[in-house]
Amino acid sequence: MTVLIAGCGDLGTEAGLRFAAAGFSVLGWRRSPEKIPAPITGRAADLTGSSGELPRIPADTDVVVIAVAAGRRSEDAYRAAYVDGTANVLDALERDGVHPQRILFVSSTAVYGDAGGAWVDENTPAAPPSATAAVILEAEELLHSRRPDAVVLRLSGIYGPGRTRLIDSVTAGTAAVPAAPHLTNRIHRDDAAAAIVHLMTRDPAPEPLYVGVDDEPADLADVLRFLATELGRDLPAPSGPGGSSRGGDRLLSNARLRGTGFEFAYPTFREGYRAVLSGYGVRHG
Repeated sequence: MTVLIAGCGDLGTEAGLRFAAAGFSVLGWRRSPEKIPAPITGRAADLTGSSGELPRIPADTDVVVIAVAAGRRSEDAYRAAYVDGTANVLDALERDGVHPQRILFVSSTAVYGDAGGAWVDENTPAAPPSATAAVILEAEELLHSRRPDAVVLRLSGIYGPGRTRLIDSVTAGTAAVPAAPHLTNRIHRDDAAAAIVHLMTRDPAPEPLYVGVDDEPADLADVLRFLATELGRDLPAPSGPGGSSRGGDRLLSNARLRGTGFEFAYPTFREGYRAVLSGYGVRHG
């Protein structure tokens, strides 16, 4: 049985390695296949091109994970990656007459708007606050229009090996505690990858939508102070009045994902950032 990872970057590669460890044959697509580690079989693929140029898909492909990323933060780049990329993968499956049992699309909680500090889950209507978030939602809708049984996994801010923006700001002394509460939601890269494998391999069949976040939404001030203590640095100073959070003012719930029996290796930012600070894990590609 083959798993296709369409978009084998850092997250896709980590998921692919976990599928391989579970006994699957894994095929990974990306522009630079030489960056894909064994035992994943890498193939050169530009998902933003045409479906006719994509590699042939093995007939025994039973799981497809679409884990694309835009090359830059613009509406056009997001449309090429998310909408065109998703359509091209689906077209390639039809071209080759392959009918996987399960398809998962890695999406983003950016499709939710500002909730005024309220809890948000899979039943909360999407309200994209930006053109790029609207494109991601469009890709979700495209997928479900063609494969109603597909799974969408909306991930919050991914952190982990090599993703050290907050750590670097605390180390450099440039971090500042927002003047007002600044709610943040996140998930460790390894937990995100594990959730992908879990949803694609569990019985019964998964729901069409999951929110992928850890157990504890946190005020950014608490995260920064924790990192400063762990690093032995001065506590970040308060900042002046600022704008709203890029992530929106909301508390994201993982109750549906937890309800499937999924267990987090890093249930809060504390365990996750301690692992990053200890040097555990590597960033892929």
